[in-house]
Order: sequence, then structure tokens, then C-alpha cells
Amino acid sequence: MKIDRCLGFLRIRTHTYATGRYSLNDLVRVVGELGLRSRKGRQLSKSTIHQLLRTRTYTGAFDWNGQTYQGTHTPVVSPALWDRVQDRLSGRGATRLRRAKHDFAFARLVTCGHCGCALVGERKKQRYTYYHCTGYRGRCPEPYTREEDLEAHFTTLLSRLSVDAALGNWMAETLRSAAAKDLAEHQQAVRRLEHQRARLERRLEAMYDDKLDERISAEFYDRKSAAVRRERDELTAAIARHQVGFRTARFLEDGVKLLDLAQRAPVLFERQPPAEKRRLLNFLLSNCSWKEGTLHAEFRQPFDMLAVAVDTASGSTQGGGAENTDSEKWLLR
Repeated sequence: MKIDRCLGFLRIRTHTYATGRYSLNDLVRVVGELGLRSRKGRQLSKSTIHQLLRTRTYTGAFDWNGQTYQGTHTPVVSPALWDRVQDRLSGRGATRLRRAKHDFAFARLVTCGHCGCALVGERKKQRYTYYHCTGYRGRCPEPYTREEDLEAHFTTLLSRLSVDAALGNWMAETLRSAAAKDLAEHQQAVRRLEHQRARLERRLEAMYDDKLDERISAEFYDRKSAAVRRERDELTAAIARHQVGFRTARFLEDGVKLLDLAQRAPVLFERQPPAEKRRLLNFLLSNCSWKEGTLHAEFRQPFDMLAVAVDTASGSTQGGGAENTDSEKWLLR
């Protein structure tokens, strides 16, 4: 009976939380009212309920060594419902518990470097904004951090994408030249391959006419035509690979636009309202965490390689042609 009651509680609480109208604190209160306790007789904490809602096993599957496997046990909740709950726990749900009084620039963007929980904003004296760990996984040693400190670290990080006008023009021209060169090479290769394929098509037609006119035997035709078709199919596959090359060349052209965005990122970040700052950072960065006054973040592709290219090019443009060649290799990787 106790097991059935617990499973029933899990189903009900999962559905309840997925609606978006109840918080984890609400679930803690309801669990206490129902009289459900841990094995040691203690009331279930917020972190315990959070862990229950995160457990994939209740969907009938389980995680092992970084992989997800389908189990043989009976699911308690559906995978779709579990996914909705994960979105809510990660702050990705479309439904919110209440309308926020303040739009914090770094809300749902930075995690705590100690425990992995989210950093949330809080307004003090109607003037100052501080961020702190939610503490969902227990007491956390990370102290409160002023928004200005976080913003200064993000500004410094984005400055890695910015170079002076001369170097920026050189990088843009390098991308344009590479795109034009790649496009011309692929077009020339495709014309050559299509000419060869057309020649094989004519050969197949001629062989077929010879077969109909009984100038060659059916056995000879089958053997030779099969070899010609294999060669023709190889040419078709090679043409398809060059079509992918066309997209790569166009990607280099798009890289010029991304370069312009990266160049203006620090200025855009400084001037935008909180929501736009958060949107820009989400576009440029990933895995942002804050620990003991230090920001850790990764540039998303292709901005990660652009940051390396800027670092390399900043030193190489002062040294001459050989070093510029190395910079171009980094820029076009």
C-alpha cells in the first residue's frame, strides 16, 4: 500500500509541476500535508523532490555511462511528461509561475560553479542587483555577486572577438577570397565530372544499340554496361560531394557577416536592454558558470575558432607574410 501511495504521489506531483502553476516550494508543502516522509522519518526537502523529478527511471528508461537505455520495468510517467518537467526545472518552460518584477540580464544564463544550480537575480534597496545560487542542491558557499561584476567579466570576454579596423578588414577579405576560390574550384570540378558522366551515358546508349543490332552479345553487354554504370555512379557521388563544397563556400561568405557581428558584440552588449543582452550572450556563449569571482564560459561555433583566429592574427599581422599564412589557416579551419 505504501509503494502504491508513493507511486501515485509521484504521478500526481509530476503532472502538477508540469502545469507550471506550482513551484517546488508548493510541492514541499503538499508533501508535508500528505504526511509522506523519508526512510528516516523526515519531511521530504526541496532538493529531494527536485531529485525525484529529475530521475529518468520513472519513465521506464535509465541512464548508464552517458547512454540512455530502455528498461523492462513499468513506467510511472510518460517520457513526454518527464521532458516537460525537465524543461520547467531548467527554466525553459513557456509557462512561468508569476510575472517577474525585474528583467535580470543574466537570469537562466549562468550556473553556479560549486553545485551547478542556476544563479538568480535579486533586487536590493530598489537600486542594486545581486545574483546568488538557488541552493536547490543544498547549502552553497557561493556568495552574492553584484550584477556589475558579472557584466564586467562578460564585456572582457566579448572583447576577445574584437580587433582593430585594419585587422578586421584583413580577416573579412581573407574569408571572401577563400569563399570565391573554393566556389570556383568546385564549379570547375563539377563541370569536368559532368562532362565525363555525359560521355559514359553516351557510351551506355551506344552499347545498348549494339546489343539491339546484335553486334555484341547480351552477356558482353551486361558485363560491360555494369562496369560503366559503376563508374557513372562514382562520378555522380563525386558531384554530390562538390555540392556540399558549394555550401561550405557560402558558409565562408556568411562568416563575413558573423565577423561583423563579433566585431560589434562588445558595443552591442553594453548598449542593449537586459533581454537583448541575454539573447546576445546566448547566441555567442554556452556553459556559462560563476565561481568565486571568476566567469567560465565557452564560445559557440564558429565564434570559438574566431576567438582563436583573433588571438593568432593579432600577433601575426605584425610579423610578416609567413605568420599571416598561419593566421589564415586558423581563420579558415
